[in-house]
Amino acid sequence: MTKCFRDVVGFDDKWLVVLGLPLASVLISLLLFGDVYIVEGWTFITVCIFMSFVHTAAFWLVLRYVWYGARIRYPRFEHIGIRLAWVFVAFLGVYFTLNKGIHVLFDVLSPNHSNNEPNPIVSFISAFLMSTLLIVVYEAMSFYIQLQRTEAEKATLERQNLESQLEGLRSQVNPHFLFNSLNTLTYLIPEDADKAVRFVQQLSKVYRYVLESRDTRLIPLQEELMFLKSYVYLQHERFGDNLVVDMRGLEGKENTVIVPLTLQILFENAIKHNVISSEKPLTVEVLAENGHLVVRNNLQKKNQVMDSTGVGLQNIRDRYRMLADKEVGVIASHQYFTVVLPLIEVHSQQSTVDSRQSEVQSAK
Repeated sequence: MTKCFRDVVGFDDKWLVVLGLPLASVLISLLLFGDVYIVEGWTFITVCIFMSFVHTAAFWLVLRYVWYGARIRYPRFEHIGIRLAWVFVAFLGVYFTLNKGIHVLFDVLSPNHSNNEPNPIVSFISAFLMSTLLIVVYEAMSFYIQLQRTEAEKATLERQNLESQLEGLRSQVNPHFLFNSLNTLTYLIPEDADKAVRFVQQLSKVYRYVLESRDTRLIPLQEELMFLKSYVYLQHERFGDNLVVDMRGLEGKENTVIVPLTLQILFENAIKHNVISSEKPLTVEVLAENGHLVVRNNLQKKNQVMDSTGVGLQNIRDRYRMLADKEVGVIASHQYFTVVLPLIEVHSQQSTVDSRQSEVQSAK
């Protein structure tokens, strides 16, 4: 039961019982019979301490068991009232049952105790206070440990989030993307100098956005779409009409934000894992539906492709879960791969968004 108790409430109370039970027994005995000890002999004192130990142990173990059972059935902090109600009912049952048994046992061990019986009101109050203190200690320790666990889990999630963000940023500026872009630029310079200049300008926008948004938790959807247009421009120069991008239904979303670099990660994954050719063009759709941003591409997997680590998609999931407490939907069928991103409304945070937009505009 000890292991189960620890699993349920978060700590092992073995030492609390071993040290607390004798101490509580002596304190209860002194409270009830302290003035009598002066005139009575050691036999009476020994009997009192023994009876106090039996009395205290019965209360402690029964209430502990009832509280433990209530924790299993009603584990949430909001259920504390129900747990205490169960413990109080158990306390009354134990108190009146013990009173009967204690008197019988005391009659056997100390026949002349009748003149030294404690006041019943004092006896009830002392038992109630001892029981209350016991349950308060258990509740407080359990709450503290759960709070520590929550903080530890939060810290772990934040660390994982930061790591995934860094990994995600690495994937956005990975050498393959830069290498392919520079190769494309190499071909453009002798053929069309003006187009090469535009290409460099768009490449500069892409990398500037990556640098500006790496410390931003949420960013207006319109900014992400502007960045995406620059990114798509670079990819079109590489793949031509073999890459088709369909963006629609995205107007009127000024009050929505998303996790930065989300769309670029999804586009990068689609390009990396699918065949792109004149016979099999890749189509990527970006559209708004029912408060969500849907990114969908036709599925035509490459025969040989490097193993996917899933870091990019997990990056998106973790950050949405942490920043907005929302889940990202992923749907894979034989024909399409679809990612459904929650659009986060920021009516109450509009001033923050406007401030961020002003910063970006001034940087431009």
